[in-house]
Amino acid sequence: MKKHNIRIVGGVYRRTPIPVINAPGLRPTPDRIRETLYNWIGYFWGNNFQNKNVLDLFAGTGALGFEAASRGAAHVQMVEANPQAVSALRALRTKLKAGNVRVFPGDALHVLDRTANPFDLILLDPPFGQNWLERIWTKLPVVLADNGLVYVEAESPIVPPPNFETLREGRAGQVHYALLTIAAPQDNKSQAELH
Repeated sequence: MKKHNIRIVGGVYRRTPIPVINAPGLRPTPDRIRETLYNWIGYFWGNNFQNKNVLDLFAGTGALGFEAASRGAAHVQMVEANPQAVSALRALRTKLKAGNVRVFPGDALHVLDRTANPFDLILLDPPFGQNWLERIWTKLPVVLADNGLVYVEAESPIVPPPNFETLREGRAGQVHYALLTIAAPQDNKSQAELH
């Protein structure tokens, strides 16, 4: 597989190269998709990342999370299971002197079960073909702040559960991506609730 370079596309760390290690299932989100995503988030947040807490649940290279840190997010929690990737994340954090970034070596589900703090943005770019999203959907409302956003990448069209609303979506090659939020509660009780 040809080694490729990616860079942080916006904010104070703009143009910083991100090392891409050779690890199974590691697919850094391309620059163009990250730029689109952060334009979307900027629209909903009025380009104000201050006081925002971000969870990058399958950090990999950290491309998604470092973009949030670069734009001034108060706190970015990166979670990654691959020890080599964790080392690379910590090295880049040190190089950038990114005090707003924390790197946690561990399992995504374990972190979701143990997390008490609500996050304003949850970034989900799990390894493809392992049914991660099906295992995670039900856990997200517990750790998502009011009006929080969820970004998802997948190998097939993203069909969130009924309690989520798709705000934006796109596709680049084989990658589908979407920005979601918890749907506003309906005033009318559904038929299922009435029975």
